[in-house]
Amino acid sequence: MYLQILTAEKKVFEGDVTSATFPGADGSFQILNNHAPLISLLTHGTVEYKVNDKRQKVQITGGVVEVLKNKVIVLADGIKE
Repeated sequence: MYLQILTAEKKVFEGDVTSATFPGADGSFQILNNHAPLISLLTHGTVEYKVNDKRQKVQITGGVVEVLKNKVIVLADGIKE
């Protein structure tokens, strides 16, 4: 599936991933290929995703995630670097 992580200032990540885990408002959740359509609020925490079996992490301060037809878009409020 295709993942984009964006803030108002920059594109943090864009590319194909095999899974992604998000800090949801009601707890963390994972998205895999062919997931049902979804829109969810995100709290501060870690977005973790796998690219070629390597885990990568991004700390966000909150935001929104949308999942539709194997495309996952994260609109993050901010990134902690």
